[in-house]
Amino acid sequence: LHDVCSAIHPLARSSPFFSRLPLADHGLEWIEPPIQIAHPLDDGSAALVVRDVDATADSFGDERDARLYRRWMRPLAGDWHLIARELLGPLRPMAGLRHPVRLGRFGLVSLLPGSTVARRFRSPAARALVAGCSAHSFLPLGAPMTAGFGLALLVSAHAVGWPMPRGGSGRIIEALAAHLRDLGGEIETDRPVRSLAELPRHRAALLDLTPRQVLALASDRLGGPYAAQLRRYRYGPGAFKLDLVLDGPVPWTNPLLGAAGTVHVAGTLEDVEASERATHAGRVADRPFVLLAQPTQFDPSRAPAGRHVVWAYCHVPNGWTGDATEAIERQVERFAPGFRDRIVARHVIRPADLERYNENYIGGDINGGMQHWAQFFTRPAIRWDPYSTPDPSLFICSSSTPPGGGVHGLCGMHAAKSALRGVLR
Repeated sequence: LHDVCSAIHPLARSSPFFSRLPLADHGLEWIEPPIQIAHPLDDGSAALVVRDVDATADSFGDERDARLYRRWMRPLAGDWHLIARELLGPLRPMAGLRHPVRLGRFGLVSLLPGSTVARRFRSPAARALVAGCSAHSFLPLGAPMTAGFGLALLVSAHAVGWPMPRGGSGRIIEALAAHLRDLGGEIETDRPVRSLAELPRHRAALLDLTPRQVLALASDRLGGPYAAQLRRYRYGPGAFKLDLVLDGPVPWTNPLLGAAGTVHVAGTLEDVEASERATHAGRVADRPFVLLAQPTQFDPSRAPAGRHVVWAYCHVPNGWTGDATEAIERQVERFAPGFRDRIVARHVIRPADLERYNENYIGGDINGGMQHWAQFFTRPAIRWDPYSTPDPSLFICSSSTPPGGGVHGLCGMHAAKSALRGVLR
């Protein structure tokens, strides 16, 4: 059983929205691996992120770096639920005034480039770990605010873990759908909507679409200046994904990696930097940054006895038409000799395949748009309420709104609140 999209969910369990819902009553069960994130290096060592901050710091093999990491991470992990509540959403200037010290500890560092924060450490393991987490931004690590992505992911790993749903990510959708039906909601699938006239009579419509689809559906109702902003909206790099079946677990050089749900297969800080620079220069690096999950290590129900599934992807230029299969597999082989000999089946998903699967994935962009600093605060347009549109009955609830991509439900929650404050009042 392979996950087409997300396999690991760093923000789901701590989401201020999901945490209010009785999803466990509808069969959703989270599995938390012993090691949340592993980042191996060529000498067989690895940064190992576990819930315990001290044990994580010890994996760096450098006492100075361990002290720095503990001093940095302990207060943030304790404040994670406040950080998630106040910062994972639209820009709220008053939030910093209410909690200046607690949010400032996170906010000031998060504005920095990921490469700058990584270089505060001196050990290869600590540097690589920060770089790998910052690379989840899909941006060059020298870009402002890339440290914020890495910081949020590391803090969430300590505070709530990086879990996976037993039985695959489809269980999240099944639980959400079951709860909606319990509340009297109805769901129609296999029903493309190409015109707002196809919708039933409504007071509000929430569009889970990126700007390109919003314009195609409703440009005549959005007004010239707002529509012009949507046309200028930029999409980010794409993803190239492999789903693999192995005849055994991944044969990592460092056996501790078998206990990790997520492995950043990338090498050093410099390797990660080179990979993300290459993507933004229109090519794929020889050693791409690969995100890998190994769910059958913890959920054997997802494969027949003796088989394992591997979920892996790398960043590629938007709309890229090449083949990164060899590069991804070569990267894993670098840290797990004999890996390719264990592959018995593979399924390749290119950027165009992702867009066919979900039209929101423009050019394979799974984040709903570029996540650079300017667009992060103005997605999808410069507007005090980013979920509203000039048409008071139309709202946008996709990952093209704050806080962006991820399985957290917060774009929809904030859009619903916007509708309730407005036309549904």
